[in-house]
Amino acid sequence: MTNPGRFILLLCFCLLGAAACAQAPVASGESATAGAWAAAGPGAGAATDKETDTRSRYRLSTGDVISISVYGEEDLKREKVRLTDAGTVSYPVLGELQVRGKTVSELEKIITDGLRGTYLVNPRVAVTIDEYRPYFISGQVTNNGSFPYQPGLTVRKAVSIAGGFKERASQSKITIVRDGDATHTPIKADLNTPVQPGDAVTVGESFF
Repeated sequence: MTNPGRFILLLCFCLLGAAACAQAPVASGESATAGAWAAAGPGAGAATDKETDTRSRYRLSTGDVISISVYGEEDLKREKVRLTDAGTVSYPVLGELQVRGKTVSELEKIITDGLRGTYLVNPRVAVTIDEYRPYFISGQVTNNGSFPYQPGLTVRKAVSIAGGFKERASQSKITIVRDGDATHTPIKADLNTPVQPGDAVTVGESFF
């Protein structure tokens, strides 16, 4: 017969080994999670929230490129449609839609309301922005012209994309004419001033 004391000792070793194995994956998972947060860096989540907020408040206009989809309805999908000079898009069933000045959420509601009842019972509409209308920059920068807009754009980034300042550029003589301003009134800007799609940035010259 097996010695009872020896049997109990072996059983204890087995239980301790099983407990160590059960704990190992948890420690590994915690380490991986910590590593992922470290790689993302502080503020990574905040940056994403800021970009989402910018998109939700953004008002569409001429030159923007959007895509429209309706869940389960391939014939109602429109991909990479550029808004016309009149700020409209042509859409199946609903015809010409006035989009200029609308947010993505507002446009989704317009299409949803238009399709509901007459065409679909409960349409699920999604609108995405594929390309923003460009911004413009001129004056004392290396490359004058229009450039693709990026969410979070500032004067500093806009100048960098345009090749940087020229030698005689004055960082205290920067103005922006906002897109949609009927008076075309230049407003004073600095390197941290946000630039919006369609804005016209001008960098003045220093005489000293």
